[in-house]
Amino acid sequence: MRLVIIGGGILGTAHALAAVDRGHEVVQLERETEARGATVRNFGLVWVSGRSADELAITLRSRQLWEEIGGRIPGVGFRPAGSITLVRTEAELAVAEAAASGPTAAERGFELLDPERVRAVNPALRGKFLAGLHCSTDGAVESRQAMPALRAYLESTGRYGFYAGTEARTVTGSTVLDDRGRRWEADLVLVCPGAAHTGLTRELVGDIPVRRVRLQMMQTAPLGEPLTTAIADGDSFRYYPGFAGPALDTLNREESQAFTAARHRMQLLCVQRLHGGLTIGDTHEYDEPFAFDVDEAPYDHLTAVTEELLGRALPPVVRRWAGVYSQSIDPAAIVTRVRAADNVWVITGPGGRGMTLGPALGAETADLLNL
Repeated sequence: MRLVIIGGGILGTAHALAAVDRGHEVVQLERETEARGATVRNFGLVWVSGRSADELAITLRSRQLWEEIGGRIPGVGFRPAGSITLVRTEAELAVAEAAASGPTAAERGFELLDPERVRAVNPALRGKFLAGLHCSTDGAVESRQAMPALRAYLESTGRYGFYAGTEARTVTGSTVLDDRGRRWEADLVLVCPGAAHTGLTRELVGDIPVRRVRLQMMQTAPLGEPLTTAIADGDSFRYYPGFAGPALDTLNREESQAFTAARHRMQLLCVQRLHGGLTIGDTHEYDEPFAFDVDEAPYDHLTAVTEELLGRALPPVVRRWAGVYSQSIDPAAIVTRVRAADNVWVITGPGGRGMTLGPALGAETADLLNL
């Protein structure tokens, strides 16, 4: 078959990879010269630890696929680093204990570590904390270099073409017309628009059950030592359904987040890039219109928490950014797939799970459509 995939982010590229791996030909169109949305404005985490029980199977499948992809495409920068969620209060510790003894703990690779064992796993953590929930199945990729690496691999097959700076204007039947007047014929059209819910997306499928979420993040200069795992703080328990339960209810009832953290719906996630710097975030904002500028208070809070856990000052911050991603509002939907016509689908809304689940979602779509 010949597929036209509209959208050059992780979801579109993962679908291209799934199709090419099954022997099909793919043309991928991206309106920017390079993916510039949530695909590159993230941690690069392959995050198993907090996924809900219903999402665990597809998350573990995606984790396995990322490891396989990293083996054949080293440029994506996959590493099975794991993560440690560091807890600083008794209420947070209760959530970690419940997770470590839960029915899916073994599948996730959960183990609750005392401070001495935390430092044995990740010696950079010399700060203040009561314990750490280690998740050995978590991983990371280099989000800013993964898409070019994947495309280079796809192009080497001879069955793939990437057209940057090309905006799809209309989809009529099996024909895509772009803004340069070119016509692309396809047996199947997959539209992966990310957070672009208007324009072509709305023309094809109207208003769909998704919303946009804004976040703020930052990156430091090289740390000067290895951070051997990703790290998170106890606030992250609030944002991942895998930690739901009585202990989390108690945490939410008894311990309000600091004003800044609560106002910006914050958690700490921190990943070391291959160049040594740290990507640190993030915030959650749901009500549009979103601000066009960034707020400094969240950065101050994240810096303070990270320094408390590391027990040292952070290197200088060299970049700050905001991003917007698409999130399905149906709690039962991991991604929103809407059929616009017999051979046209719109696929978006994985939320903050796009990098984690991209390969598995691409493979799942290929299975659903019998590619």
